[in-house]
Amino acid sequence: MTKKIRPFLLLGAAIACLLHAAAAGDDMEPLEPFRTEKAPVLDGILDDAVWQSAPTVKGFKTYNPDYGIDQSEETVVYFAYDRENLYFAFRCFDRQPDQIKASVTSRDNVRPDDWVCVNLDTFNDHQTLHVFYVNPLGIQGDSRFEGGDEDYSVDIVWYSAGRIDDRGYCVEIKVPFKSLRFTNRDPVEMGVIFERGISRRSEAGTYPPLNPVHGPNFLTQTMPLLYRDVKHYRLFEILPAVTYSQDRFIDRGSLGKASDRSDLSLTAKYGITSHLIFDGTYNPDFSQVEADAGQIDFNLRYSLFYPETRPFFLEGLEKFNFGGHQAGDPLQEVVHTRTIVNPLTGFKLNGRIGQKDTIASIYALDELPQDAAEEYAHFTVMRYKRTLSEDGFIGGFYTGRERESGHNRVLGTDGQLRLSPSSIFGFHLFGSWTQRAPEEPAENGHALGLHYYYNTRDYVIMLGGQDIAEDFQTETGYVARTGISRIRTGILRMFHLNSAVVKRIDPVIHSTQTRDRFSGLYETLNTFDIRFMLVRNTMIMFGGRYSNEVFLDERLNTSGGRIIAQSQLTKQVHLSFSYQHQNKIRYVADPYQGRGHDASFNLLYLPSDKLHLGLSLVYSDFMRSADGIKEYDYTITRGRVTYQANKYLFFRAIVEHNSFRERLLTDFLASFTYIPGTVIHIGYGALYEKIRWQDGRYDPADRFRETQRGIFFKASYLWRF
Repeated sequence: MTKKIRPFLLLGAAIACLLHAAAAGDDMEPLEPFRTEKAPVLDGILDDAVWQSAPTVKGFKTYNPDYGIDQSEETVVYFAYDRENLYFAFRCFDRQPDQIKASVTSRDNVRPDDWVCVNLDTFNDHQTLHVFYVNPLGIQGDSRFEGGDEDYSVDIVWYSAGRIDDRGYCVEIKVPFKSLRFTNRDPVEMGVIFERGISRRSEAGTYPPLNPVHGPNFLTQTMPLLYRDVKHYRLFEILPAVTYSQDRFIDRGSLGKASDRSDLSLTAKYGITSHLIFDGTYNPDFSQVEADAGQIDFNLRYSLFYPETRPFFLEGLEKFNFGGHQAGDPLQEVVHTRTIVNPLTGFKLNGRIGQKDTIASIYALDELPQDAAEEYAHFTVMRYKRTLSEDGFIGGFYTGRERESGHNRVLGTDGQLRLSPSSIFGFHLFGSWTQRAPEEPAENGHALGLHYYYNTRDYVIMLGGQDIAEDFQTETGYVARTGISRIRTGILRMFHLNSAVVKRIDPVIHSTQTRDRFSGLYETLNTFDIRFMLVRNTMIMFGGRYSNEVFLDERLNTSGGRIIAQSQLTKQVHLSFSYQHQNKIRYVADPYQGRGHDASFNLLYLPSDKLHLGLSLVYSDFMRSADGIKEYDYTITRGRVTYQANKYLFFRAIVEHNSFRERLLTDFLASFTYIPGTVIHIGYGALYEKIRWQDGRYDPADRFRETQRGIFFKASYLWRF
């Protein structure tokens, strides 16, 4: 294997040596927060003594819908710290305080509201941003940005408060140093960009202002932030959790005996240094508190993709983003942890091992289903990154799924190089080696990706290419399609308007040319869309495409047209809609041509700050081209009611109907979250199907019958030392 691996490593090293980042950020004087001995009280009122002494910045300028314009409402930011915490405060003036959009909502659901944000680069190396959003009522949202993607699934322990008054609103934020990773030096140097969004004006601005030549690239435009005499620590956390579930399934026409399961799990986190963290868990609770939203699961070429939602895997997941990747690529993830289905134990090591070197690794022992020939599978993931100038990096991956009778291993290199303030180049090259059983021949393959991206105020230009061998396989990642070679191009031109309603018009052109390596046939995808950006976070886009697709050595037509729209119609109503009519393929052993419609609809109504009513619908159908007969239609309707009593406690009910499968799902949850990790969940769910037990078998019926019922309880408490 060594001889086969060596070319991949040499190619990655050669690319890194030949390319380098040419851009350099503007020199800026660092901000120095006020050192306080008395912490401010987080209540959304800026009357604490610390804010009277803290330095401030103001002069926010927009980057959306255009760059460099004074934001319509003034914003003042205060910053301070003590040995254990960072403090930020925002005074957001608003001449129409009754128009401020805010709601008492769940964590990470604040972006439809007005909001402020602290983007914090804790190493000031342009590689990763910790992002802290707060709405005017103090509700939090957080994320991490790395490798071109923002991951909203992370949950960081921090604190906030907000209050609306007759001059606008105020927000206070406290971030413990224990929740961050940073250099073990004095002073500690970080990077920061402050941000504010005003929903009704479709407006977002920053301090320092973003340079339109750089585009919306936050990583390379942060301002230095110095902290002196910070308490360096070795983090130690213990998270015990108890879960109980009871499930009943239909048996000969009625719900059978309950199956009870109770588990005690333990997860621990230890900071080897302030920037290298070890996690271990035994019998972890990987249950989900909400079922995945229904997706159309019929007439698919590829398996459905479900994002990771389990707490143990979420932290540090952004470290597995890889270079040379863009949305819509067949190789979506090199590490897709939902392939680890039922882990008995797991370990993670994540952080810095030097000034420029980062590692991230996972090991999990996965219990296989009882009907499997083997008892366990071993998952191993290793990731290394070396920081280059600006936001550039070079790195490598190893992933493996090992069983007694076989294995799947993926090894390769990736990187990202900044070519100019406006452009980056990314690449990846992975090889896979798969042995399904001792008597079967080994299957080896590769996946190569190249990506160029240019982004300024007026243009976005993209050029990419992929080559994925027929036998490339990953059992620890997600790849939708193999055996292709393709080139992908796109250009977006932004026309900024001086209009009170229409803020921007964006024509968009994409073209992808693909060779199917199995058949040798070529396929094409060419789209033209025009997008209108309006006030109230309103977007309307319509366009068409000329395309075809190769499936089982046949090339079939997939051309069509579409319209997409979304809008915050009022403070209480948000609406989104998409519709397309297109030629389709029936994905069967003998494929044939058809046509059909695909639509989705989402409505969110807030009759009060605490009550949220949601309705969504997904629809798809297929009519044969040969005779015009409708072969199927598929509708999923989902209703959701949430009452958010306060920032900690909510009650939620979900009802989902699947017309194609003739199923009705109900899901009820009461949830209390003090901080991430300290939670109580109580849930109840049931599944109903149109069947009946007759003559020793199940037959279709006109009425719904309950076929599954379950209750769920979880409690956990985060101990920090």
